[in-house]
Amino acid sequence: MGSLGFGAMDIAILFCTCVVVLGVASIQTQLTRSDRRVARVERKIDAVMRHLDLEEEVPRKDEILTLVRDGKQVQAIKLYREATGAGLVEAKQAVDAMS
Repeated sequence: MGSLGFGAMDIAILFCTCVVVLGVASIQTQLTRSDRRVARVERKIDAVMRHLDLEEEVPRKDEILTLVRDGKQVQAIKLYREATGAGLVEAKQAVDAMS
């Protein structure tokens, strides 16, 4: 075997690596599509709720409002995330809106 020669094992590893990379890329594409669909459905639900003058119930809202009034913004955001499962940006926007 020369210095640039590939053995059967090297080719098998390369093939498996390519399959894994393509599989991960495919899964990522599917997740991105799903994320876009979920975001679109959430926007529609938000529009319906605004139209009906409905407000989403926030668990532990009184505790969060107390933290906001006490100037404890970071703790309020943390509690909002814990209570609702929201992401950081969403939680910050919600807590800012409560201010």
